[in-house]
Amino acid sequence: MYAIVSIAGQQFKVAKDQQIFVHRLQGDEGASIEFDNVLLGENEGKFKLGTDLKSAKVSATILSHLKGDKVIIFKKKRRKGYKKKNGHRQQFTKIQITGITL
Repeated sequence: MYAIVSIAGQQFKVAKDQQIFVHRLQGDEGASIEFDNVLLGENEGKFKLGTDLKSAKVSATILSHLKGDKVIIFKKKRRKGYKKKNGHRQQFTKIQITGITL
């Protein structure tokens, strides 16, 4: 059984007990959260779409909040002496899918 769910503006294919990294979510570590924006569901070879998924939910637990790898942005214009170096580290939340109800 798996589902395609929209979390923080991105779509993820999730299954039970899977761990994924998503953009930073509100909540403390160990908190339980539910996502109700399920786009597709599959159970034993049968697919559900659209109006069949009005009551579908994906539940998850927040494992930790962390930062991703550093991304470096470097801008340069040749022969002008223009150089800009900038960077950031994206905030992520590691979640574990605890259940899918279709």
